[in-house]
Amino acid sequence: MSELFATFGVNWKLLFIQAVNFGLLLTALTYFLYKPLLKMLDDRREKIAEGVEAAEAAGQRLADAKMEADSIVGDAAKEAEGLVMTARDSANERGHEIVKAAEARAENVLKEASARAEEAKRQALLSSEREIAKAAMLAAEKILRTAK
Repeated sequence: MSELFATFGVNWKLLFIQAVNFGLLLTALTYFLYKPLLKMLDDRREKIAEGVEAAEAAGQRLADAKMEADSIVGDAAKEAEGLVMTARDSANERGHEIVKAAEARAENVLKEASARAEEAKRQALLSSEREIAKAAMLAAEKILRTAK
């Protein structure tokens, strides 16, 4: 075998030393570079996976919060609509009460005005009767004076 190495001009001692150097370099690079690099890549992969999970969880919480907010808004809208309807009914009822009270007052005013008109008419008739009676007495007195 040494003849084969000699034929090709290869020094087997130098080849052996280079193989040992290559093995040492490979071991040193594996220990100091390759393993820390793999560990760093694994850590980064884990952090990315955690970030993706956190983002998915946050997205789910956001969707849940949106659904809850929509539900709360819907309930508030229904409650507000109910309050508006109650207020509207109360206002209509109060309006009817006010109209009834105004009609009753108007009726009382009309009755009172009618009673005053009747009293004024009666007073006018009494006054007219007195005036007519006075006029008749004056006419009778005049007739009696002229007949004398």
